[in-house]
Amino acid sequence: MTQMIFVNLPVADLPRSMAFYEAVGFRNEPKFTNDQAAMMVLSDTIAVMLLTHGFWAGFTSKRRIDARTEAQVLLCISRGSRAEVDAVTEAAAAAGGRADPGPVQDHGFMYGRSFEDPDGHVWEPMWMEPAAAACGAAEPAEI
Repeated sequence: MTQMIFVNLPVADLPRSMAFYEAVGFRNEPKFTNDQAAMMVLSDTIAVMLLTHGFWAGFTSKRRIDARTEAQVLLCISRGSRAEVDAVTEAAAAAGGRADPGPVQDHGFMYGRSFEDPDGHVWEPMWMEPAAAACGAAEPAEI
């Protein structure tokens, strides 16, 4: 089996979250979807598992944070162009998410924006100039 990544996210309203993720380009995999969880596929190697709060609690004894007020991860996904970064961010806003909770990042060779899903999980679509991706940036971006 090819190595994959499955990002597991707790969600308050599974149907709403599924609709949101479909609106930003994920597709549902019905074989791994029920009333407690949904597999949303981004690519052949990346999937998001949306888990109801009750189902999520069965996987960890740690307290679930409210992603609207606290952050643990920023999920960065690459896009093929600046226009694709803008398009997915605008699609997220139109589907009930929030566009640009963080500042737009434009370093010339690299461009990124961000959006929150309905539960507050932050995604950062980004594009990088192919030459920069091949050899790396000369200087780190300012934070």
